[in-house]
Amino acid sequence: MPKGERKERKEKRQKGLPLSTEYTVNLHKKVSGLQFKRKAPHAIKSIIKFASKQMGTKDVRIDTKVNKFVWSRGIKNPPNRIRIQLHRKKNEEEDAKEKIYTLVTWVPTANFKGLQAARVKTQ
Repeated sequence: MPKGERKERKEKRQKGLPLSTEYTVNLHKKVSGLQFKRKAPHAIKSIIKFASKQMGTKDVRIDTKVNKFVWSRGIKNPPNRIRIQLHRKKNEEEDAKEKIYTLVTWVPTANFKGLQAARVKTQ
């Protein structure tokens, strides 16, 4: 079996497992050059897009603390960076389209220097 096929099979197996990971998202890159009235909404959309790509799920849910932190300085001045924790969970609803969803929570940090993506142990 070629190496590419093994890697794809391994990724497919891991897509369905619950997982928690911390990331730092640079919102300044995402919203620079946009109109003032579109910056905070676009920052939220970029967080959703990032979470969907990292966790491999279409259903992404954002915690209210993340939303409040992004909007804390108004619509035209979102924070430059945000530290988030992504939780991939199984959907408990019976009639849900997706079996797995991603929950995005905010991790308060004083300094972003030296932080890297890290797996978090789930309880």
